[in-house]
Amino acid sequence: MICYDYINEYIRNTIRKNDGILAELEEFARQNHVPVIHPEVARLIMVLGRMAGPGRILEIGTAIGYSSILMASFLQTGGRIDTIERYELMVDRARQNIKKAGLEDTINVIAGDALEVLKCLDKKYDMIFLDAAKGQYPEFLPECLRMLEKGGLLISDNVLYKGMVATDKLVVRRKKTIVKRMRDYLDIISLNDELETSIIPIGDGVALSYRK
Repeated sequence: MICYDYINEYIRNTIRKNDGILAELEEFARQNHVPVIHPEVARLIMVLGRMAGPGRILEIGTAIGYSSILMASFLQTGGRIDTIERYELMVDRARQNIKKAGLEDTINVIAGDALEVLKCLDKKYDMIFLDAAKGQYPEFLPECLRMLEKGGLLISDNVLYKGMVATDKLVVRRKKTIVKRMRDYLDIISLNDELETSIIPIGDGVALSYRK
């Protein structure tokens, strides 16, 4: 988290709490130290999704299926979510959770290395949620832009990476490469003439990029 603790606490105590399968997954993630999107980021995605009404969504980084299940709530009727995950244990867990949510016909979990899978996909998406290996964001981007529809939205999570992207004072030596690549990524999406990008300091940093 990159905001003051008291701000995060206030926001999280203010926003509506999830119930059902999402609440169960939040508790599982907390107990098992599985990273899922921060509550305030989840709420932002919900608002954006309901405004956009996407018919096809691509998610890069499934984990336990939390965010794909969340996004299914604002998907157009008959819509589809493709989500990519490289770790077999997570793939199995995600598929179990998606089935439990009754969304196995809506959410398709693709097992494999994200960059390799992206290069093989030949589809168009109204929304892309990028939440995978942070150091590979610059490599993922060309494939994302190839498949993102005009008027589509690219949401990139963790772009400020514990504040290290914003200041060298916080950079941990072993994270230097990731930080450099994330800075490169933010420069690219901010200066790309095909995109309108806003970087928002909530959660661990979120970038919203609208495809013109």
